[in-house]
Amino acid sequence: MALHFAIFDTAIGTCGVVWGERGLTGVHLPESNAARTGESLVRRFPGALPAPATPNVQSAIDGIVALLAGAKRDLRELALDLEGLPAFSRRVYELARTIPPGETMTYGEVARCLGRPGMARAVGQALGQNPFPIVVPCHRVLAADGRMGGFSAPGGVATKRRMLEIEGVEAVREAPTLF
Repeated sequence: MALHFAIFDTAIGTCGVVWGERGLTGVHLPESNAARTGESLVRRFPGALPAPATPNVQSAIDGIVALLAGAKRDLRELALDLEGLPAFSRRVYELARTIPPGETMTYGEVARCLGRPGMARAVGQALGQNPFPIVVPCHRVLAADGRMGGFSAPGGVATKRRMLEIEGVEAVREAPTLF
């Protein structure tokens, strides 16, 4: 299956999307500049070629741009290619997509909603491997005590915090300092 990609500007920097016949196969949040975003996309998706966005992909880009500009968009209408992803991860991603902009859940709450209490760490691991950040809004999932938790996308927790601020989430607790 041929993969294509496009990069585009948003309120938080240059993002990218990768797609194939079945829908989006990946979303990439901004690196330090547009060239690095493109390089990272090619590394993550070897063989993906730059291409003009199809109408469905343009709709995805427009939705991502709008959400990162503060629009209350949930992006659930976007088709994702989940082929090859573990079943548990798929379930986590499907549930995360139901979290509305401006709201959050904890890793434990996601696990309980999936009927898997005690699997909060596994939820975090699945979200840490999320190939569709922002479309699968892993940034809306927090640690049990209201802290940010981790964020594996470029920019780490600072990017997660910025995305939550754009969505109007009230202040999220900082991790305690050890010194």
